[in-house]
Parts: sequence; structure tokens; C-alpha cells
Amino acid sequence: MMDFDIPRIPLGDWIEGGLDFLTSEFSGVTRAISRTTQTGISLLNDGLMWMPIWALMALVILLCWRLSGRRLAIGALLGLGLIWNLGLWNPMIQTLTLVVLATLVAIVIALPLGILAAVSDRFYRVIMPILDFMQTMPAFVYLIPAIPFFGIGSVSGIFATVIFSMPPAIRFTTLGIRQVPKELVEAADAFGSTRSQKLVKVQLPLSLPTVMGGINQTIMLALSMVVIAAMIGANGLGSEVWRAIQRLRPGEGFEAGIAVVIMAMLLDRLTQTLSGRKKKP
Repeated sequence: MMDFDIPRIPLGDWIEGGLDFLTSEFSGVTRAISRTTQTGISLLNDGLMWMPIWALMALVILLCWRLSGRRLAIGALLGLGLIWNLGLWNPMIQTLTLVVLATLVAIVIALPLGILAAVSDRFYRVIMPILDFMQTMPAFVYLIPAIPFFGIGSVSGIFATVIFSMPPAIRFTTLGIRQVPKELVEAADAFGSTRSQKLVKVQLPLSLPTVMGGINQTIMLALSMVVIAAMIGANGLGSEVWRAIQRLRPGEGFEAGIAVVIMAMLLDRLTQTLSGRKKKP
């Protein structure tokens, strides 16, 4: 049998060349985005840091009590009290800042794309394979293109987090709108509703629980990615975990990990309450 020397496809070289081209041609755009994002991070982080710990804690507990009930309020009191006692309050605020900003950006991008995929079969067929690719790509890979665009730091962490956490919001928005009963859509058509009226007054309100489920998943993915983004200089609880790994201090790493779990549980319960899937006890 004859051996054939099949040439290797230089896929990595092509990707590196594309990144080099984008960073050189659009360096002004990336710098402007970086400055704006860093300003937003600083403003939100400084605002949360400015509030006394007891005041912010009381505000969160009151929010949990009003939205979800007594149990979540007690859980928030115990969880936030533990985070404060462990000396992780400031890293928690930094993590919350990154999660909030990344989630807002992801939702602003994802909702229009999800709506477009719901009303256009052609766009649906194009974007679904892209979302499959994005969701199966290992999370660490998203850190690679963030560095040449925005350098080391929290801005790169937000960029990677937005890309990683966006697919569920797009999918759930599309699913929610497409699952609206056809009878209701036909009734809206019968009353002479325009496409925008039908979307705003019928499809979006009925799909809101499903859309909120997608936002919930986006928040959870954003929180997990923000922790991973500590590898490229993002501040917060992730940096505490990363520092504990480097110094071989498992106790400190578990403390930061527990703080992340507490944040995830509070955010998850609150967003589930807003979606209408949870009711007050």
C-alpha cells in the first residue's frame, strides 16, 4: 500500500492572521469599546462599594423578601453575612459588577437576534448552527481572542463572558415566541394587527416566562465565565480562586467557591421569581 502525505490545513495560522488583521484595522474601535466598558465597570463598582455593607445587604434582603418571600430573605441574610465574615465582600462586589454588565450586554444583543430568528425561518437556519458551535466550544477558548482585542483585565473578561453566555438567551427567546399558540396569532391577524403590534402585544408577553428562563441561564453562565476570566486578569471571586490555586491554599479556594455558589443561588432564585415560575411561600 502507498502512503499519502496529506498536507496539514493551516487553520490555526488562518485564525491568527484574521485576529491580527482585525486588531490592527479596528484598533481604534476596540480602544473606544475598552474605555467605555472600563468606565462602566468603574462607575458601577464604585457605586456599590460606596454603599455601606449593612445598607447594601439590607437592600438585597428586602428585595429577596418582596420578590420571593421569607425563606429567600433569610437565606440572603445568612449567605451575605458569611461572605462578609470571610472577608470576601469586595471581591463579591467586583464579581457582581462584571456579571451585571456582561448580562446586560448579552441580553441587548441576544433579544433582537432571538426575535429575528423566531420570525424568519431563513435567519433561524443560519443562526442555530452558530449557536451550537458557540455552546460546544470550551469556555477557556473564548479567553484567547479577548486578549489581543482588549488586553489583560476585566474588559477582556466581560468580552469573553458576553460571547459565552449569549446563546441561551437567543435560543429561549426564539423558542418562546415560536411556542405561542397559532390560534392567538391568527386571532391577532384577524383583528388587523401589524407584525410589530402582534409581536409586542401578543407574542412577547406570552413568551416572557420562557425568555426569562433564557436570561436566568445567561446569568448563570456569565457567573461561571467571570470566575474563569480571572486567568486573564478579571477581578473578583475568580481571582481569589486563582490565587488560592497558585499558592496551594485549598481552604481559601473553597471559601471563594462557596461565595460564588451563594451568589449563584441568590441570582437564580430572584430571576426565577421574576419569570413567574416561583411564587411566594
